Amino acid sequence: MRARALTTAISNLLGAAVTSIQTRSAELRKELGLLDLILAQILVVVVPDFFGTAVEAGPSQVVLWLLAIILFFIPQALLVAHLNRLMPLEGGLYEWARLAFNDGVGFLVAWNLWLFATLYTAVIGLVAATFLAYVLGPPRPRLAASTPFITFASAFFIIVLVLITRAGLRVGKWVTNFGSVSILVALGVLLVMPLAALWRGTLHEYHPLRLVAPPLSLFTLSVFGKMTFGALCGFEYVAIFAGESRDPARHYSKSIGVAAPIIALLYILGTSSILAFVSPDSLDVIGPIPQALSRGAAAFGLAKFIVPVVILLLLANYLASFCINFSGNTRLPLVAGWDHLLPEWFTRLHPKHKTPVNAILFVGGVALAAAIIALMGVGAEEAYELVLTWSFTFYGLAYLAMFAIPLVAPKDRGLRPKLWLRVAAASGFLVTLLFVVLSAFPIIKVANHATYTLKAVAVIFGANAIAWLMYRASSRKRTPPARG
Repeated sequence: MRARALTTAISNLLGAAVTSIQTRSAELRKELGLLDLILAQILVVVVPDFFGTAVEAGPSQVVLWLLAIILFFIPQALLVAHLNRLMPLEGGLYEWARLAFNDGVGFLVAWNLWLFATLYTAVIGLVAATFLAYVLGPPRPRLAASTPFITFASAFFIIVLVLITRAGLRVGKWVTNFGSVSILVALGVLLVMPLAALWRGTLHEYHPLRLVAPPLSLFTLSVFGKMTFGALCGFEYVAIFAGESRDPARHYSKSIGVAAPIIALLYILGTSSILAFVSPDSLDVIGPIPQALSRGAAAFGLAKFIVPVVILLLLANYLASFCINFSGNTRLPLVAGWDHLLPEWFTRLHPKHKTPVNAILFVGGVALAAAIIALMGVGAEEAYELVLTWSFTFYGLAYLAMFAIPLVAPKDRGLRPKLWLRVAAASGFLVTLLFVVLSAFPIIKVANHATYTLKAVAVIFGANAIAWLMYRASSRKRTPPARG
């Protein structure tokens, strides 16, 4: 019934492709309901890292957040809901781009999504070390900068991710649900902290919604790009699991509608709460929320009990975020294998859990290698910033393809929406392009700005050149030789 409804909305050829992919997805376990999807959207989009980025904007952060919500967040939400209604498919954005354009574009989108999630997972050791250092207190400050400990933490947690992902969303959804609740509780404590400090008299003033015009500079544009795309992207990532959801065509749109206003409020008020205790000049970019909680709770007698608990909740949120990103990353080789863009080896499913076991092992090995390589020759903070820059720039390239679908997809595919949604997509495309162009501009102090920028540009272009060569070699193998 749903397949017939889809084929009336889009071309017959595209409708047949959608039905074929849904048939392949039928063997996957349907574990995700509406509440799971709502919590997953909050978990994926609310990234504690980017509260620190917003703090860099200082008192103008509210104005920048409002611009980001209008120009990017709302257009993204509308477009993702639209595309998922038409194509509720395992693989999400990868399949949308492949069906809207061609296999080559789809392969590049999947490649950039895969690199984003792989590199993002690579910072798991850095994040764990930083948060544990805050929990253990001043006697353990070197922990966050210890390369051996960070390497050990990376290996340990990536192995945990492999085991959870192998067990499937039957287990993984409880990890992600707990992580989402953890960030809601932790940010709730953070939002109350300035109000409590005002009441006790340890904070003289607090204006969470003060509107201050940002200065016009390259630095402001760079921070705005990271606040906009880096902080507010992610709605489409949950759609990777459409084939493992109970009613993806309806539930994904509802989950976005519920999660979006919650996310917007958390970012604006959370950044204001951090600025109440931490100035941009003294910011810890890896752990801005633990830093603010530690300073804000210093005047309270229960701080030494409350702060470690909240920090552990944040760590649980991070680990759950890594878990859902890692799980989604293993689905991309699976679906690309179904489409014959990767070897069939990646499509092997576990007989009981119905998870792509070979893809899980492959992604885990690459993530561990990336975590080790990222620490070579740079400090922990610079490694963190550099890896995040690379990963979200790859993500930005995939988003450019998504926003291009309603603008330039062939008309015979039936994917061109009404004018208002095309205008929204154009806004999202331009903001994403701004982020991609300025992503090589560091917002922290680094040893050498030119080296930082050159390294970022070389990685982004080099990785996509490799992907294109891989696709061309694969397509030649799949093309039968001409006769006669």
